[in-house]
Amino acid sequence: MAENPIVEKRDGVAVVTLNRAEVRNAFDDLLISNLSKILSELEQDGTVRAVVLAGAGSAFCAGADLNWMKRMAGYGYEQNLADARALARMLKSLDRLPKPTVARVHGPAYAGGVGLVAACDIAIGAPEAEFCLTEVKLGLSPATISPYVVRAMGERAARRYFLTAERFGADEAHRLGLLAKVSAPGKLDADLEEILQHLVQGGPEAHRKIKDLIGAVSRGGPIADGLIDDTAKRIAEIRVSPEGKEGIASFLEKRKPAWLRPRR
Repeated sequence: MAENPIVEKRDGVAVVTLNRAEVRNAFDDLLISNLSKILSELEQDGTVRAVVLAGAGSAFCAGADLNWMKRMAGYGYEQNLADARALARMLKSLDRLPKPTVARVHGPAYAGGVGLVAACDIAIGAPEAEFCLTEVKLGLSPATISPYVVRAMGERAARRYFLTAERFGADEAHRLGLLAKVSAPGKLDADLEEILQHLVQGGPEAHRKIKDLIGAVSRGGPIADGLIDDTAKRIAEIRVSPEGKEGIASFLEKRKPAWLRPRR
């Protein structure tokens, strides 16, 4: 089995690459667990000064894995809650990692993939980067990723893209603040390297304190543990609701959900 994710360390930088190109780096419970462990290890590694999150293949991250969704369709509330909490803890670990984090977005980032981008300190994207918060089309809610996405793109934009599930490109993501920069064609890695060269020159203790400072002085303050747990409960509740079950079932069965069928 291929290593997933792949971790490569060089010159004070750890590059963590989601390595499920065959499913467009969609995540499941195993990937979430592995990524959580990797983040914990990188936090303790004194040789690592900055962390890059990237994706193999054509996509950055397509959200939830199809087979994982099939399993979730049969879960009760408690199983869904445990599943959601694992994702929430992983996102919290990424957000609170006391080292600078950079998302390298070379292609599509959908649903939970947008959450990964938003939880990083800095995100740069290729012109081909594309974003979509798809949950509402499945009768679900982007609850677990919402604290990070709303913080990154603002409440007004979140209202639009959470509710419409429209796709939007790199330029729009940059306008909203989700991306710090859109690279010129073929320049993504050069731009990434330039950012990393700045980051590794900073003091590691200063980085930790600055990230804590930003959370303390930002308008809403740090994302509280109570809010993170609340989001996990919200997604667990909607997954086991009649509409949530119908949305997932219709997606897996490749048919229109009941709310789109003509009424007689």
